[in-house]
Amino acid sequence: MGELARGLNFPGDLKKLSPDELKRLAAEIRDYMIRTVADNGGHLAANLGVVELTLALHSTFDSPRDRIIWDVGHQSYTHKLLTGRWDRFPTLRCYQGLSGFPRRDESEHDPFGTGHSSTSISAAVGLAQARDLKGEQYKVVAVIGDGALTGGMAYEALNHAGHIKANLLVVLNDNNMSIASNVGGMAEYLGRLRSDPKYFRLKAEFEHTVGRIPVFGKKVVSTAERLKGGLKYLVMPGMIFEELGFTYFGPVDGHNITAMKNIFQRASRIKGPVLVHVVTEKGKGYGFAEAAPERFHGIGPFDLSNGRPRGKKQGLTYTEVFGRTMVRLGEEKPDLVAITAAMTSGTGLDQFAEKFPDRFYDVGIAEQHAVTMAAALAAGGVRPVFAVYSTFLQRAYDQIIHDVCIQNLPVIFAVDRAGITGEDGETHQGLFDLSFLRSIPRMSIMAPRNEDELQHMLYTAVHAAPGPVAVRYPRDKGEGVELTAPSLLPWGKGELLKEGDDLLIIAAGTRVGAALEAAEKLFWQGVRAALINPRFIKPLDEELILTWARRCGRVLTVEDNVLAGGFGSAIMELLEQKGLHLPVKRLGIDDIFVPHGPRAALLSYYHLDAAGIYEAAVSFAGAKKAKGTR
Repeated sequence: MGELARGLNFPGDLKKLSPDELKRLAAEIRDYMIRTVADNGGHLAANLGVVELTLALHSTFDSPRDRIIWDVGHQSYTHKLLTGRWDRFPTLRCYQGLSGFPRRDESEHDPFGTGHSSTSISAAVGLAQARDLKGEQYKVVAVIGDGALTGGMAYEALNHAGHIKANLLVVLNDNNMSIASNVGGMAEYLGRLRSDPKYFRLKAEFEHTVGRIPVFGKKVVSTAERLKGGLKYLVMPGMIFEELGFTYFGPVDGHNITAMKNIFQRASRIKGPVLVHVVTEKGKGYGFAEAAPERFHGIGPFDLSNGRPRGKKQGLTYTEVFGRTMVRLGEEKPDLVAITAAMTSGTGLDQFAEKFPDRFYDVGIAEQHAVTMAAALAAGGVRPVFAVYSTFLQRAYDQIIHDVCIQNLPVIFAVDRAGITGEDGETHQGLFDLSFLRSIPRMSIMAPRNEDELQHMLYTAVHAAPGPVAVRYPRDKGEGVELTAPSLLPWGKGELLKEGDDLLIIAAGTRVGAALEAAEKLFWQGVRAALINPRFIKPLDEELILTWARRCGRVLTVEDNVLAGGFGSAIMELLEQKGLHLPVKRLGIDDIFVPHGPRAALLSYYHLDAAGIYEAAVSFAGAKKAKGTR
C-alpha cells in the first residue's frame, strides 16, 4: 500500500483530502494497478484512464448508500481499490480471487454486476425507480464509456430515462477525442450558467407567465424554445442528450479532480436525468499503454520495463490462425467480407482489415446489428464472416433465428472464446453456444480439434456451407501441429481416431486431444476405447457414431459447454431416435456459472482435461487388470 493510502479508511476519508493529496493518491493507485496487471494480466488502458474520475466520484458521493454502476467493468479497478479491496487486489482475476468486473456478491459497493457492455444506464434507471417506489433517498450514477455507448441498449435506456424524467446521473467517459478544443472557459461558463438554480427558476417563470397570454402565449414559448434550441446547436455540444431529455454538462477534463467534483456536485442538485461528459486518456501514466491503448485494453502478464508479454511465445493461438486464414481466403474470394463488433484485433481480423479495408466492417458494440447486416450482405450475394466472442453472440440470438436461419442465408459465424475462457469469469465464459445454436433449424456447427483443422473448417464453410454455419474455437494456443493448405472437409462427416470395443469416447472440438491422451492411458489399463472426432456438432455423422456405439455398447461424450442441450444431449437424442438404448455418460459443465481462473486449471477442476476424462472412463467402463506395465 502506498504511503498516503496506508493511513486512509476508504472511501470515506477521500472527502478529507486536499487536491494535492488526491493527486498523490492517484499516482499511488496507478503504480499499484500497473504492477498488479503486469503480474496477473487484465484490462489496463481504460482503467488507467479513470483513476481521477473514480476519485472524484467517490469524493462526491457516498458509496454504498449512493449507487455507482460501472458499465462493462473495464473501468472498475480504481473503484475496487477505493472500496475495501486494496489488500486483496493482488488476487485480481486469480482463481478464487477478486473478479475483474463488478460483482454484487463481492462487495456492497457493487450495486449491479456488469460484464457485457451498454447495460449501466438501464441498470441505473431500474435502481432509480426502485428507490422512488420505496421512498428512499440516494443518488444513482452510471459510468459508461464512449465505446459502450455504441450499443443500442444504451440509447434505449437514455430515451426511457429522459421520457420518465428519472433522477439519475450518467457519466460519459470519452477516451477517444481531444480535450483541447472543447474544454475551456466557454464550456465552464456554460456549465455554470446552466447549473445555476436561477436559470431553471427564471425559465419556469417565463414559460408560466408568457404561456398565459391569450392566443399568442403558447406560440411565443414555442418560438423561444426553437430559437434557444437553434442557438444551442451552434454553441453547445451534447445536443443529442438534451433532445433525449437530459441536462448536459461538458466536456470536462477527466483528469482534473477538482473540476469534476464541482460538476458532480452541481449535477446532483438538478432534478431529472443529467449527463456529464468527461474526457480521459486511455493508458494515462504508463507510456507503453498510452502509445498502444488497444494492445493494453486486455493484456496478459507483461514486463514492466518494456511493456512486452512475459515468457517466450510458443505456437499460434486459434485466433491468430483464424486471422491468417481469413487473409488467405480473402485473396482467393473477392466476395468474402469480414464483420466485427468492436473487436478487430481481439478476433484476429486486424490483418484482414488492413489488406481489404473495403471488405471489412467494424460496427461497434452492436452484435444485433452485425448479425442482421451480415444476413443482408448474404442476401445481396456476398459471403460474410462475423467474428465474435461466444459470450457476445448471445446478445444477437433473435437476429440469428429471425434474420439468418429462417431465411437460410449463408452467414458464417466465427465463434471465438468458445468454452471455458478463463480469467474474465462468468460473464465471459463461452459455455452456451452449442446449446443455443444447436436448437436452431438450418444452423450447422463445426468444432476443430486443433488449429490446422480450424483452417479446413473455415475453408469448407466459405466454399461449401449450404446455409448458416458456426465454427467455434477457444481462447487458447493451438497444439503446435503443422498447418497444411486449407481444403474441403466432407460435409457432416467425422473421423475415427482410435478403434476399440470397450467404450466409445466422442469428444467435441479441442477436447479431442485430451480424450486421445486419456484413451492411450486406458489402453495400458486394459480398456480399449474407440475415439471419434465428430468435427460436426450439427449435422452429426450418424453412420460413424451409430456403428461404433453398437460395437462398444457404451458411450462417453466430452464437451467444453454446458450439458443442458449441448453435444452430449445431441448424441443421446440420436441414440434414442435410432432405438439404441445404451448407457451414456456426459462430461461437460453442470447447471452452474463457471468462475474466473486460468483456463487449464478450470478444465482440470471440471474434469475436462486428460486426467478427468480418464477417471470418468475408468469409472464408467470398469478398469480391467493391466496387461504388463504402464
